[in-house]
Amino acid sequence: MNITLKQIKAFVVVAQQESFMAACEILHISQPALSIAIKNLEQEVGGALLSRTTRAVVLTPEGELFLPTAKRLLQEWNDAFDDLSQSFALEHGILSIAAMPSFASSLVPSYLKKFRESYPQVKIKLHDVIAENAVQMVCDGQVELALVFEVPDSPQLDFIPLFEDKFVAAVSQYYEVTTQAITWQQLLSSPFIALQNPSNIRAQIEALLVQNELAFEVEFEANQLATIGQMVASGLGVSAVPSLCAPQFEALGAQCLALESPAITRHVGIVTQHRKPLSVAAQSFIGQLVEMYR
Repeated sequence: MNITLKQIKAFVVVAQQESFMAACEILHISQPALSIAIKNLEQEVGGALLSRTTRAVVLTPEGELFLPTAKRLLQEWNDAFDDLSQSFALEHGILSIAAMPSFASSLVPSYLKKFRESYPQVKIKLHDVIAENAVQMVCDGQVELALVFEVPDSPQLDFIPLFEDKFVAAVSQYYEVTTQAITWQQLLSSPFIALQNPSNIRAQIEALLVQNELAFEVEFEANQLATIGQMVASGLGVSAVPSLCAPQFEALGAQCLALESPAITRHVGIVTQHRKPLSVAAQSFIGQLVEMYR
């Protein structure tokens, strides 16, 4: 069946106006063109939908049955394109992102506030999950982008760096310090608390310490940085975390010091699927972040 939207619209207008002449004025087409559109529609459905008399045009019983459906089809068509236009104009839509907890609880709220001020009708879904899960959500198509530390090269992913984050030492309030910076050798003299494997943060710490021939023994492990913060604050041991975590750790009662010899830095940025088109909402959000750090 080869029915066009133009034919359905022609039928609805004629039925509403009960006149071909009045319908022609509304549709801005000639009467022969309108007659052909109706004729072709009737041929496709297999019978007459309209009956012409000397005084008016009336619906056949089949036409009366089809008219509500025809109106609904036109309305759904118009609604679909209205929704599409509004999505492109960011008058509505959904921005779905993932972010590691240290990022989600520190900088991300300010990013979302700025985005919402520009596009108040766009709904935002934020998943605060560990970095590895955030990246996996991008790979699985559950979110369009993730805000995480730089990931290893992957043909499936693209990474847009935003800024560089430096690791700091996390110690309890009772830890004796005379300066605002300590070395790794000093830090490792206390029981060390680390994220459980697999963890990109832990892998980077281990690789750096092996490279610098520093003895490294983990005495406590946890899955979440917030848990490590509580363990450090209670005096169980020390840890090394991205400076993004410093406000969270200090709120839990720990203190954070500059960590040197050697220093660890990591890029923080945006992970997306390679060559996968992004929604206008995601493109706009990324554009705001890139401009902010430019």
